[in-house]
Order: sequence, then structure tokens, then C-alpha cells
Amino acid sequence: MTQESQIKIAVLDLYEGEPNEGMRGIKQLISSFASDCQLNMVYEIFDVRGKNEIPDLSFDAFISSGGPGSPLDSAGSLWEERYFNLVDSIKAHNRQHPDRKKHVLLICHSFQIYCRYYGLGTVSKRKSTSFGVMPIHKTTEGLHDPLFRSLGDPMWAVDSRDYQITQPDAEKIEAEGGALLCIEKYRPHIDLERAVMSIRFNDAIIGMQFHPEADAAGMRMYLLREDKKAHVIEKHGEKKYWEMLNHLTDPDKIMLTYATVVPRFLMLALRNRLSSVSL
Repeated sequence: MTQESQIKIAVLDLYEGEPNEGMRGIKQLISSFASDCQLNMVYEIFDVRGKNEIPDLSFDAFISSGGPGSPLDSAGSLWEERYFNLVDSIKAHNRQHPDRKKHVLLICHSFQIYCRYYGLGTVSKRKSTSFGVMPIHKTTEGLHDPLFRSLGDPMWAVDSRDYQITQPDAEKIEAEGGALLCIEKYRPHIDLERAVMSIRFNDAIIGMQFHPEADAAGMRMYLLREDKKAHVIEKHGEKKYWEMLNHLTDPDKIMLTYATVVPRFLMLALRNRLSSVSL
């Protein structure tokens, strides 16, 4: 295989140096995809918040991670200015080269700041932290989206957040060719609006509040930590805590989400690129 055939993935790390399972999951999924498909693929990590590192447009696809802290406080920061200059450049590239679009996957914190920056929904702090293995309900569009259509309804994923997106601007989203794909679990006994869990912003950019890169092993380690165990039991009860642990071994829950969403994103993002690569 020649160097020219190499596929490059940019991983935008928004964790600001905080220990996490997300980056491990993203790197593992990219490596597994490359190995399974026998691709000459590399990834490069950019420390967006810690070092103001931003990739150029030479990359074939972009995955932007979750991260700690408020998605509101970084407005006007240097790293965010550079981050959205990149996003605007990707959008401009995609308009100019509709047959060679560069795809972007936005996870959790990245999804929140994107919605805030482009005015696509209301970003607010939750009354309490959402953490655990949660059911996520699809909209009609979500049932048919290529990243989610083979998953159940509800689908299951790891949720870990203090903030939320509500009141999505459907008119603005649809004007860009996007659609609301998923919302959080319906809780009729709680008088609160259901938060948005995923939006397809256009055919090349998709964001999700949950963590599709979370695997069963990493989540199990998290749940077995005394602080996480205490938090889940305090908020949801001991029965729910043991249910979450059991969900981790269910092949139709987060194991399926992990095996489906990011690999399918990569497959869709690289489909034109793959057709020109000699394997």
C-alpha cells in the first residue's frame, strides 16, 4: 500500500487532561475498524482545550470527544474560536466539494458547545447529574438514520452529563438539512422537558449527547468505583445500580451500540475515500 492511500482521522480531545474512558474507547474503535477492514489508517490526537491544538483539512474524518465542565463557560475562549473556525472550514469545504465531504462526529461536550454556538437549542445545567446505562428513544428520523437504524428502540447507551440540550430549533436544524434523531427516556411522573440526545446537523455532521464509544469493560470499571456506585444508588436506588451492571453484559444494549455507531460513522465518512483505496 502506498503512502498516498493512507486514511487520516483527527481526534479532537476536549478532556483538558482529565482522566477518562472516552479517549481510550475512541482510539480502540478506530484501531479495530482499521484492522477489521485491513486499512492503512492512522489517527492523530489534538489537545483542543489544553494546548489549543486544531487539525487542518487534510484529515478524512473528525471525531470530537466529550469533556468536563460547563459548555457555557468556554464561549469566547481562544480554543473555542479555533475549534469553530475549523468547523466552519469543514462546512465550507463540504459545500464546495459535495462529492468529497468530510464527516464529523460530535460526542457529549462537543455536541453541547456546537448546539450553543450555532443557536440550535437551549443549553442548561440539569437539576442532577445523569450517569449510567440509559434507554434512548428515537424519533421517526432516528429510526431511519444509518447510524441508528439497526439498533433497538429504545436503544441503550452510556449517559454521563451535568448539562442538557432542550428546546431544539427544529426550523433552523431542518433548514441545514438536519433532523432531531433521539430524545431521553420519557418520564411522565417528572414535569420536565425531555432532553435532546442526538441531532443530525446535515448529511456529514452528526452529534450525540450519549457516549457511543463507551464499552462494557470501561463502564463496568466506572460503576464499580465507590463514588460512582454511591452516586447511582443515591439517585436511582440499589436495584437500578445492579440493573445497570447487568445491562453491560446484554449483547443488545451498550455492547451493540459500541459495536455499531462509531464503526458505521467511519464507514459512511470514508465510503468515497475507500472506493479509491487499493486494499
